[in-house]
Amino acid sequence: MAIKTVGVLGCGLMGSGIAQISAAAGFKTYVLEVNETFLQKGMARIEKFLAGGVEKGKMTAEERDRILGQLIGTTRYADLKACDLVIEAIIENVEEKRKAYAQVEAVVGAHCLIASNTSSLCVTELAAATGRPDKVAGLHFFNPVPLMKLVEVIRALPTSQETYDALFAFSRAIGKEPIAAPDRGGFIVNRLLVPYLLDAIRCLEEGLGTVEDIDQGMKLGCGYPMGPFTLLDFVGLDTTYYIANIMFEEFRETRFAPPPLLKRMVLAGYLGKKSGKGFYDYAKK
Repeated sequence: MAIKTVGVLGCGLMGSGIAQISAAAGFKTYVLEVNETFLQKGMARIEKFLAGGVEKGKMTAEERDRILGQLIGTTRYADLKACDLVIEAIIENVEEKRKAYAQVEAVVGAHCLIASNTSSLCVTELAAATGRPDKVAGLHFFNPVPLMKLVEVIRALPTSQETYDALFAFSRAIGKEPIAAPDRGGFIVNRLLVPYLLDAIRCLEEGLGTVEDIDQGMKLGCGYPMGPFTLLDFVGLDTTYYIANIMFEEFRETRFAPPPLLKRMVLAGYLGKKSGKGFYDYAKK
């Protein structure tokens, strides 16, 4: 099927990035938020990113204006009625996603596909919550969306081949490299990444090295762009904790179990860059 008009649920960090790259690729894109305050904050994030691109000479002012012209912000589900694809990027909560899908299905056509940007939830469970399970799949983008090239395409048990093919084609159309990921906890990237991050915390707990030395070791010794603790702070300790719990619940393997230190830091509100303090203190930088 041909995707021409796209809807994005949520204009937060991920949703605004998805809406931006969709509009940049020439798709008319509606981005929906629960209220005008959140919507304006998300749209301002997009405008700031594009303005930075113009300042750095990565795009022209005309290109920026073309992209913004393809974006329509809204707080009404009714405005999504012409969408051929709706990408959901809201809170990682099955019940909240189910409610959102019901409102989408009430206004879109029977042909419309629904894709979730979930990083850890069971896509088959999400598909089963809709009246069109064959038209539901996962599209897991990575942060920051405009810069990261990868997208995981997750096929639920009921997802049709036509839906799967259409989402692969859409991913390439917006300049991403899609990979086929299984509908299992963590998919591909987080299945490999999360145990690595949890092991780094365990190493810290056991006194293997300091935060700085472990980070430097992985950067300079393995060529990683950032060490595990810098990455944990960037992703959010609460996000990692949440994903780890889901993966542990599914596989019951100790390597997916959150270390005690991670749990206590989340309880203390030390969530990383977004809270100002995680493994590093950003108030001091």
